[in-house]
Amino acid sequence: MTRLKGLSLFSNVGIAEAYMKEIGVDILVANEINQDRARFYQEVYPETHMICGDITNDDVREAIIKEAIEKEIDFLIATPPCQGMSEAGLRLEFDPRNQLISYAIDAIKRVKPKYILLENVPKQLTTKILCGDEVVLIPEYIKRELEDEYRFNNQTLVMAKDYGVSQLRERNIFLIVRKDMPYIWEFPEKQPEITLREAIGHLPSLDPYLREGMEETIKKFPDFEKKRIEGLAVSKWHFPPTHSWKQVEWMMHTPTGKSAIYNEVFYPQKPDGTHVKAHHNHYRRLKWDMPCRTITQNNGVISSLACVHPGHPYTDINGEVLYSDPRVLTIYELLIVMSLPLDWPIPEWANEGFIRKVFGEGIPSRLVRELMLALVSQL
Repeated sequence: MTRLKGLSLFSNVGIAEAYMKEIGVDILVANEINQDRARFYQEVYPETHMICGDITNDDVREAIIKEAIEKEIDFLIATPPCQGMSEAGLRLEFDPRNQLISYAIDAIKRVKPKYILLENVPKQLTTKILCGDEVVLIPEYIKRELEDEYRFNNQTLVMAKDYGVSQLRERNIFLIVRKDMPYIWEFPEKQPEITLREAIGHLPSLDPYLREGMEETIKKFPDFEKKRIEGLAVSKWHFPPTHSWKQVEWMMHTPTGKSAIYNEVFYPQKPDGTHVKAHHNHYRRLKWDMPCRTITQNNGVISSLACVHPGHPYTDINGEVLYSDPRVLTIYELLIVMSLPLDWPIPEWANEGFIRKVFGEGIPSRLVRELMLALVSQL
């Protein structure tokens, strides 16, 4: 089998690379600016040389390019930070992070890989950057810089849910082939959707751990410890998330797929009882019969965008209908909806908040695998 030799830019912790090796792609060089992420990446992929540093620094970029040329890199994947464009971000005009694509383009023009995968949020299609004194849309800039030597895929918008991932997550992805290569690289045929019920419905129910302490947790959830042990029997990553009682109580009264902001009594409120102003997708439970909503960086917080477990209705001792699992998804459930291998070797030192953040910034592994197979199968 022909194996590709790859370079990964803006690597995060290597979520995109989880299945690369098994399908014939060896990532030999990677770059990440954050030291903790670079350390995480290096521990997961010890055979890759991780260059930790700022790609906008000329010395760092020269080191990356020099090694890529020496190792005869023929594939490049770049996933620049999207926070400057993301619907969940502030989207400031000419956010400096949006300019990072120019450094990836510089590397591409000098390394001249045969195949390139550029990934970002859909908003990239309408985001402008400064190119000298000129204002230009990012897609126009990319094509203008590369179209003399490279061919691009026709359609660039893709949903992770269409490629074996139980998560919506729309992305803009350029699949690019050097013109002297005889291959056409387009998105493969879509696959059936995987609902959350199919993905995580079999997992043990968990009660949240209350910030108010264990005594209060057991008082509110007498089966907390029993459920916790059942969860850990599945995986050390299927453990109870921690939340405040007031938010937990709101979610106990929130049906599957609904937001607590529409509850008549147990709605998000300030100490004086006034409504908390929130987006209609805040304090929202996910739906069982569709893929997970897009996982964001803030996926550990009930008040964030649609990140609360779907739950199951039950009747309490007073005859009131409540909903189980008033909590966000566990790390193990996130592994599943990010389509990572369930035995992916998360370093022991990585704390929950860090893991959740890097998951929220990652591109689902299975999506990358399916897109890469559309190319690798031709080689």
